Amino acid sequence: MTGTLVVVGTPIGNLKDLSPRACEALEQADFIAAEDTRVTLKLLNHLGIKKPMVSYFEHNKWERGEIICARIQQGETCVLVSDAGMPAISDPGEQLVSQCAQKGIPVTVVPGPSAVVSALAVSGLPTGRFTFEGFLSMNKKSRREHLEQVAREPRTMVFYEAPHKLPNTLRDMLDCWGDRRIAIVRELTKIHEEVIRTTLTEAAQRYAQEAARGEIVLVIEGACQEREQEAFTPEQAAALARRYMEEGASASEAARKAAKDTGIKKGEIYRGLVER
Repeated sequence: MTGTLVVVGTPIGNLKDLSPRACEALEQADFIAAEDTRVTLKLLNHLGIKKPMVSYFEHNKWERGEIICARIQQGETCVLVSDAGMPAISDPGEQLVSQCAQKGIPVTVVPGPSAVVSALAVSGLPTGRFTFEGFLSMNKKSRREHLEQVAREPRTMVFYEAPHKLPNTLRDMLDCWGDRRIAIVRELTKIHEEVIRTTLTEAAQRYAQEAARGEIVLVIEGACQEREQEAFTPEQAAALARRYMEEGASASEAARKAAKDTGIKKGEIYRGLVER
């Protein structure tokens, strides 16, 4: 008899957010697959629950996934948890759910806290349509490609970001998109929860001088037709071209690419590069 994989959302900060049904799922599980067993152990100790755990994270997800699936196929019930929030959302658990689906293993879910939806709800930006973009790559070229792909995205966008990367991320977004409204949501559900509603220009200036702290979600206004037409000044277009040069492009090639991205004439951008 095949068992079940139960995807369980866990608190993103405040342990009081754990639902009675999530507690029940943890109590009834045969074993728990956890991104970091040390983090999950704190939660289990808080609840007075003792269960065997297996670690399941980015660098062991392929081989460990097969082992977990085999145990479920033998009749065991496995609860999948992440360090915080909903597993499988910008999380290695995505792979385990996919493996179970391919093998015909039943998968059920116990909904829980989500940093994406929570940040969106308090952002003050349009919520009727949105897109979750996860983390930006640390690789410069990949980051630039990602930002360019969504430059004309009309829906509100949600990103995760690490504090030490925030200054560069805000600067890259401003260079690529021009100014937009943004909500910087940090430490959700924790004692120092904060929502900063501002613009990309002001945010980039603020965090060029101030260190960011805590878990951060960025909620950013989508593009609109009027905004696209006025999105870039010649100075911003030149700044974008300089980024392309940092990635290895010649001044002429960088000006050509920036002109295509911004609508500013190539010659004007090139003059901005050589006259600086």
